[in-house]
Amino acid sequence: MSTWAVLVRPSANRVYADATPALLLAEAQVLAATALREEIDDVRLVEMGGLPYLQVRTVDVELSERTRAHLSLLSGGYALFELEDAGFGPALLPTEPAQVRTLDEDLLTIQKYVGKTNELFTRLLLNLTVWASATPDGLLPTSVAPRKRATRVLDPLCGRGTTLHAALVHGCDAEGLDTDGKAFDAQEAYLKTWLRTKRLKHTADVSPLRRDGQRLGRRLAIEVAADKEAWKAGRTQRLAVVEADTRRTGDVFKAGSADVLVTDAPYGVKHGSHGADGGRSRGPAQLLTEALPGWRRVLRPGGAVGIAWNTHVAPREQALEILADAGLEPLDDGPWQGFRHRVDAGIDRDVVVAVNPG
Repeated sequence: MSTWAVLVRPSANRVYADATPALLLAEAQVLAATALREEIDDVRLVEMGGLPYLQVRTVDVELSERTRAHLSLLSGGYALFELEDAGFGPALLPTEPAQVRTLDEDLLTIQKYVGKTNELFTRLLLNLTVWASATPDGLLPTSVAPRKRATRVLDPLCGRGTTLHAALVHGCDAEGLDTDGKAFDAQEAYLKTWLRTKRLKHTADVSPLRRDGQRLGRRLAIEVAADKEAWKAGRTQRLAVVEADTRRTGDVFKAGSADVLVTDAPYGVKHGSHGADGGRSRGPAQLLTEALPGWRRVLRPGGAVGIAWNTHVAPREQALEILADAGLEPLDDGPWQGFRHRVDAGIDRDVVVAVNPG
C-alpha cells in the first residue's frame, strides 16, 4: 500500500471555498466506490501545515497511470503528493499529475455572467455522473483508457454551456438543448470567438431545426480538433446545441445516443420552469417530471443522469422519487448523500444521480 495527499483547491468564491473540502471528500469516496473500487483502500480529510488535504491510500505501492488520471480529475484537487514518513513527521513529495484535458481549460473559465454555475462544481457533477455510468473511464485520455469513440455528454438545460464546455475540455462530444434564444446567441458568439482566438481547426454552422415540417428553433454544430495533426487524422470532437424546449429532447436527439446526462436544474429563484400548460412553476419538479421520458429515451442503457438540485424549492427525496418513477435507479447511499451545500440564501444545492438500467 501507499499513501497520497491531494491539496484542496483554493476558490475565489468564499462560500464554495468553505464547502470544497467536504465536497472533495464525498467526490473521492464515490470514486473509490465506482471507477477505483479495486485500487483505493481508504480516503479521508487531514490537515497539514494548516491546510486541508485529501489523504488517499491505494492498494498498490506504485500509482498506476489510470489511478493517477482519475485522481487528477478530482474537481476540488489542486496538487498531488506522495506522503511519506520522514521520521520527524509526514513529508510531501510532489507528484506529476496526469494530463486529462484535450482542450485548454480556459474554454470553461473565461466566460463570466450572472448565474453561471461554479466551474469546480460543474466538473464535480460531470465526474460523478460518468463514474456512476457503465463507462466510468469515459473522461480519461484514450492513451490511458482506449475506447472506440468519445464519451457523449448531454445537457438538456444547457443555458450558456458550462457543462458542455467542461465536457469538451475533457475530450468528450457534447450536446445541449435550451429554450433561451439569448443564451443560444451568447454561446454561439463565445465559442466562435474562442475557436478563432485559439487558432484551432474547426467548423461552426448554425441552421434551422425542423421536425414534422415545423420549425423548432436553431441548431449550432461545431467540429473541432486539438491540433492540426488530429484534424488531418479525423480525431475531432463535436458539439451540438439546439434552441428548443427540453421536453422535445427525445424528438431532437437520437435514441440511446448519450452516455451521460448532466444538468443544473432551474432553481426557481431567478427564473422558473414552464409547465405543459404554459403556466409558471416555482420549482423544477414539474419540469423534471415532464422532461424525463424524453431524457431517458436519449440515454443509453447503463448510462447515468446527474442533476444539481435546489433543495429549498423541492426536497431531495422528491427528485429521487421522480427519477425512480421514470424507470431510473437512484443512487442514495453512502457518499452519494454527501454533496449538499449552501450557495446563497435562496439556493441550498445537492446532487442527485441515477442509472438507466440495462
